[in-house]
Amino acid sequence: MSTSATRTTREATGGIGHGLKRPHYGTHIFLTVMAIMWMVPLGWALFTALRPKADTDKFGYFSLGGAFNFDNFVQAWTQGGFPRYFANSLIITIPTIILVLLCSSMMAFAVSRVSWKFNITLLIMFTAGNLLPPQVLATPLFEMFKLLQLPYWFSDSGSLLNTYISVIIANTAFQIGFCTFVLSNYMKALSGDLTEAALVDGAGIWRQYVSIIMPLCRPAIAALATLELIFIYNDYFWPLLFIQSGDRLPVTTAINNLQGTFLSNYNLLAAGATITVIPTLVIYLLLQRHFVAGLTLGSSKG
Repeated sequence: MSTSATRTTREATGGIGHGLKRPHYGTHIFLTVMAIMWMVPLGWALFTALRPKADTDKFGYFSLGGAFNFDNFVQAWTQGGFPRYFANSLIITIPTIILVLLCSSMMAFAVSRVSWKFNITLLIMFTAGNLLPPQVLATPLFEMFKLLQLPYWFSDSGSLLNTYISVIIANTAFQIGFCTFVLSNYMKALSGDLTEAALVDGAGIWRQYVSIIMPLCRPAIAALATLELIFIYNDYFWPLLFIQSGDRLPVTTAINNLQGTFLSNYNLLAAGATITVIPTLVIYLLLQRHFVAGLTLGSSKG
């Protein structure tokens, strides 16, 4: 009797252990296929950038013959004017990220930690703004910026057009909704006892926001900062619409300088495209731990 009971217990325990350790082949295959689909274009661009155009013309793009060097990267860096365009991207990206995170965190605090009449309504409005394609507002924004008169010491165009500020305003407006939605959901998950205890101690709204809520939101803010840097750095539409001076365009437009009049050097273009990817790749690798932590917050809660 005891032997059969022990056997039954072992079988039950073994069955549970086997179920817990069962490998998820489908998940692994799916992730492997997706990783390959994402890495193949980047790897192919790097492979093409390392080959001289003469060898590609001789052996073909789908070949391994010829030399491999960094001559295309050096030529693309000098011919494309990447140092200047990288500086323009920094001028646009850094202020935009600061404004987006500052405004969205304050808005998220207002709709998630403060009880008032229109908090849900405002959150819905901010979230609904993400459903509107930016191209729909391209003409109205262009006309508004053109009609807004500014002194010439501030803008050489006499308006917001052809300025970094126009691109910063557009990117900030279109990114606030997404960040507000993410931060408000994270702030709602924080214990209400924190702000109640601070309120009893005499802390006002601003003190609660600065000293209590924001330090606890660092993982979420780090993840959003990484995402926003990628979004804004890679933006091509707004700078091309609002900026007419070529020396003020961001790095995403620098590849246009590598285009030939009658013939395109695709090896040179691949080198230029690879150069533009390097900053975002480096920043993602540096902030990967914070990015993953921000995305997996609350995943273990029952």
